Amino acid sequence: MRVNGELKSKMKAGWAKLSGNSLTAITLILVGMLIIVSIGSEYFFTLFNLQSLVRDLAFIAMIAIGMSLLLLIGELDLSVGNIATLCGVMGGLMMVEGNVNPYLAFVLALLLGIGLGALNGLVISKLKLNAMVATIGMSGVYGGVVLAVTKGRAIPNIPEEIHFLGKGNIAYIPVPFIITLILLACALFFVKKTRTGRYVYAIGNSKETSALLGINIDRIRILLYSIVGFISAMAGMLYVARLGSAQSSIGGNWAMNAIASSVIGGVSLTGGIGSPLGALIGAAVICVIQNAIVLFGVNMYVQSAVSGVVTVLAISFSSISEMMKQRNERAAEFEKQKKMRNDKKEEEKEE
Repeated sequence: MRVNGELKSKMKAGWAKLSGNSLTAITLILVGMLIIVSIGSEYFFTLFNLQSLVRDLAFIAMIAIGMSLLLLIGELDLSVGNIATLCGVMGGLMMVEGNVNPYLAFVLALLLGIGLGALNGLVISKLKLNAMVATIGMSGVYGGVVLAVTKGRAIPNIPEEIHFLGKGNIAYIPVPFIITLILLACALFFVKKTRTGRYVYAIGNSKETSALLGINIDRIRILLYSIVGFISAMAGMLYVARLGSAQSSIGGNWAMNAIASSVIGGVSLTGGIGSPLGALIGAAVICVIQNAIVLFGVNMYVQSAVSGVVTVLAISFSSISEMMKQRNERAAEFEKQKKMRNDKKEEEKEE
């Protein structure tokens, strides 16, 4: 009986740990969604639809991976969409009107993205501004530059040499998604295997304690904003390659989708908890929902409302997950105390 009791306690503790893991929970939800949508539409698992889904996922996931790094220190960047747009437009102008080599223009656009991200980090760090307020302002600056440069017109005739980066496939897998997986691997290595990555979690848990330990918070903040700028520029240029033109509306809802993806994937809005992998899975959930809307013939005007609902639910999901985690921790602690009391009673009986 005692052995069975111990086994039961271990099983309960294991289930509590599993159910408290938001990454496991959202992965199971994603699998369930895939099953439901595939049953509801015979076109879901067709090669064309899957390639389209994965290609769309690549852009949301790319930005979400970068956003998750900022959320780990309890900050965010709402200018990612306009950084992507500005870098895409400038890259397109260099190629089309400046006759710059397409690949050189691509690299220069990425460098511009790093610079814009670093500028965000500097403004926030040196002026001690709130990240959300500061990046909203910087987003307006970048969007204004885009309109001043393009006057609202698209820049067509992007050289075909780089179209493969946005439209092409390697072994049926869209190139943008392959690039996303490479970025994910780099982000995971950064946060899990490097000293700076460990500092990121420390800052997210407590900026005050991190400062007392001698961690240079401003330097790490600027580094993270630079990385986000680079990823945003990458997404913007890949989208230009996909469309074959640079447009002033490339970024769209990327910032909101990236935040929602990260939160759905278990990244805490207050910092210190989560992983870029969760951001990718969260992005997959959003993309499956958007794909299902199209396949089920939902009115296109409702899609924006659905995206907004998903964002609100994502933030609510974070709060609910935290409450469930605390409840499971209390349950596990109760089971532990109960086991200790039972063991003590057994020892007293044996005596």
